[in-house]
Amino acid sequence: TGRAKAEASPDPYVRLAVESYTHYLNKGRVMPAPKELPDELRENRAGAFVTLHKGGALRGCIGTISPTQATLAEEIIHNAVSAAFRDPRFEPLRAEELPHVTCSVDVLDEPEAVGSQDALDVKEYGVIVSSGARRGLLLPNLEGIDTVEEQVSIAKKKAGIGPLEPVNLERFRVVRHT
Repeated sequence: TGRAKAEASPDPYVRLAVESYTHYLNKGRVMPAPKELPDELRENRAGAFVTLHKGGALRGCIGTISPTQATLAEEIIHNAVSAAFRDPRFEPLRAEELPHVTCSVDVLDEPEAVGSQDALDVKEYGVIVSSGARRGLLLPNLEGIDTVEEQVSIAKKKAGIGPLEPVNLERFRVVRHT
C-alpha cells in the first residue's frame, strides 16, 4: 500500500486532496467526504483545480471551472483522483511516487468576461479563452509564465485554438492552497 504524508500539510484543502488520491490508490475507489472538515469545504461550491508536482515538474493537473459536485470537498476529492490517475498527459500515479509528490489546490472565483488582454495580469488572474465550443484555461501565477501573451497563447493551444483566431476572454482569481 502507498503512503503519503497528508499530515505534512496543515492546510485542510491540501490534506483532503492528498488523502483522496492516496485512498484511491490503496482502495481502488473514491473516498466519501470526511465528516471532520471545515465548514467552507462542506457547505460551499466552487470550481477547483488540483495540481501535483514531483521533483519540481508537473505530475498531474485536473480541475473544474464551475462546480460539478454538491460540495467543495467533493469537488476536491474527485479532481485529486483525476489529477493523480486520469490526466491523459501522464501515467497513473504509483505508490512509490507518493512520498515525492507535492500537491496544491486552487479554488476558483466566478470568471468574468473581459474586453481585451489589457484587463489581464498573469500573476493575479487566470485566463479562460473560448472560440465556439473550444475552451482553454490557464491558472494564474505559474512558474515560467511571465507575460499575458504567453498565458493566452498556452490557453489557446490547450483549447486547440489557432494563434491568430479571435477569442472571448474571461479572467478569474484563485485562492491557492499549498
